[in-house]
Amino acid sequence: MRHLYLHVPFCQRRCSYCDFSIAVRKRIPAREYVDAVLRELALVRAADPGRKPGDLGGETLDTLYLGGGTPSLLPPDALATLLTSLLDAFRATSSRDAVEVTLEANPEDVSPEHAAAWRRAGVNRVSLGAQSFDDGVLQWMHRSHDATRISDAVRDLRAAGFDNISLDLIFALPVELERDWARDLDLACSLHPAHLSLYGLTVEERTPLARWISRGATSAPDDERYAEEYLLAHSRLAACGYHFYEVSNAARNGHRSRHNSAYWSGHAYLGLGPAAHSFDGRARRWNLTGWESYRRAVAAGQPTVEAEEVLTDEQRELERLYLALRTDAGLARSACPPDRLTAWLGEGWAEVEGERVVCRPEGWLRLDALVRDLTGTPGAV
Repeated sequence: MRHLYLHVPFCQRRCSYCDFSIAVRKRIPAREYVDAVLRELALVRAADPGRKPGDLGGETLDTLYLGGGTPSLLPPDALATLLTSLLDAFRATSSRDAVEVTLEANPEDVSPEHAAAWRRAGVNRVSLGAQSFDDGVLQWMHRSHDATRISDAVRDLRAAGFDNISLDLIFALPVELERDWARDLDLACSLHPAHLSLYGLTVEERTPLARWISRGATSAPDDERYAEEYLLAHSRLAACGYHFYEVSNAARNGHRSRHNSAYWSGHAYLGLGPAAHSFDGRARRWNLTGWESYRRAVAAGQPTVEAEEVLTDEQRELERLYLALRTDAGLARSACPPDRLTAWLGEGWAEVEGERVVCRPEGWLRLDALVRDLTGTPGAV
């Protein structure tokens, strides 16, 4: 395991579409959180006494990702303590900039002082939750920033020495919002981020969005609109020098997310914090979801793992196919039956690059169906 994920659950409000495991707090219990994560790491090591200090089963730490929640709500001194302790624990301090250290941040949390402190602490990549450049849409999403704050945040990050900045955008919003997706794409590109992540709106149970839809206050996402906006993003971003290397992610040369690419390549990773997931290549484990239950378990020296799923050979093969098709690496041509390949090529869903079968944007739109088709499920496509 050369990849480490930290879930920082704290938010100051819940976005309208969010069903993530978060803890809404006016006061962020930063010290308690840092102590709990480091204590969890000690418990993980104690459970495997044969492991040497800093040994992840690989050479050294390659990526460290702070997600959430809102990791940028951690005070800079708490973040610095956390990162220094983790990089020391994994013997990565001497080659700190060789480790991709990503911090998810909200635009309103970025200031010249915070950005400079994050860079000193070892963060070298920031994933900024922009979501839209339309103030009305941002209010509908329950976001705390406005469009101007996004460009200000990018400017402050660059001034602090960050050249690896990613922007998150959400598409396929309800039609009544009159969101101009093409304008949002153009404004995002005008900031010249190194990376963009684009996510179609989904409706999850027990979210404000689900309640709005159930009482007719807003409309559900439309599949046709989803497809149109997804394909528009591919054409606009390609014209601006971005390449989609995964179904939802586009980057300029040399700026793919190494951490997320590890997930899509099936590599092992360790997760710390409430609701964090870990994977060792055979089994998935996930921690207690709630912050308080997680904190109490750690304080008592009890296991933080809530459940475990051991993958069968069939599940692992299905996952391998799915992960391969969702990236630009594609699937080995030998793994795709000739009749299926002929059908996919004829429909324009895939193309052949050397000995690999790679999905086109139209294929990524029906990725689940293609995987079912590949595994022989009747009527999948």
